[in-house]
Parts: sequence; structure tokens; C-alpha cells
Amino acid sequence: MNKIMLAVPVFFMCSYFVNPISTAEASEHRSGHKASKHSSAATHKARHQSDNHRSTVSWYGSKFHGKKTASGQKYDMYAMTAAHKTLPLLSYAKVTNLKNHRSVVVRINDRGSFYGKRDMDLSYAAAKELGIRGLGSVEITPLSRNEAL
Repeated sequence: MNKIMLAVPVFFMCSYFVNPISTAEASEHRSGHKASKHSSAATHKARHQSDNHRSTVSWYGSKFHGKKTASGQKYDMYAMTAAHKTLPLLSYAKVTNLKNHRSVVVRINDRGSFYGKRDMDLSYAAAKELGIRGLGSVEITPLSRNEAL
């Protein structure tokens, strides 16, 4: 009986990490309004454009490599991941460097940045792909799971 009582909470915790709520879905849940399946593409695009925001980002590398992130995963500086203050953990975001217009899709697996007014810390690999050394100006676009894959 004790094993069953222990298995139930573990099952619910694991099911959360298997299918995380995307940023767009989370905002729909908070507002209590669910868009119909027949929404036009223009409405969908307009909703996501309002989620875009420009920000200053930095990156983090070997000092944190292999350490546990807020999502429980180990930080891999060679993976396309990022730390963000408010986007849901295990959601995705498109990050575009405003200087050279390069873009990458990152998975949010940690919280941060905790320095200055930066919203995001990119992994070393994501920053390198974007051409960011130190600080960079970017546009962050939250993505649904389907848009990210």
C-alpha cells in the first residue's frame, strides 16, 4: 500500500516534465480564454508577435557545465538551451541577434539571468551560433512545442 501511495505523486511529477505547457498555452490558461481550432493564421501570428520582446542577453559556460539547472537537468554548455526569468521551464524560444539577424531555437531549462537587467542567459553553444561574445541585443520569441520542432 505504501508503494502505491508513493507512486501516485511520482507519476504526476513525471507527467509534468514529459509534456510541458508552452508559453502560448500557458497564457491561454491564465486568461481563461482558449482559442478555437479555427483561428486564422493572422490571429495566431499577431498573438505571437505581441509576445516578442527585445532584450540584452549574456551567456554562461564552463563554470556551470554539468551542474543542476532549475528544471532538474544538468547544464550542458554545448546544448541549445537558455535560462530565462519568466518563460516556463522546458518551453522553447526563438532568439534572434539584432545585429546580424542570426536565429536559434533554445529550450528554457534554467532561471536567470541574475545580473543587471538581462532577461536571458544563453548556453555557450547558442551564444556562439548567434555570434554573441559577452552581451548581445536580441529579440526573444516564445514558441509552442510544435513551432520549435
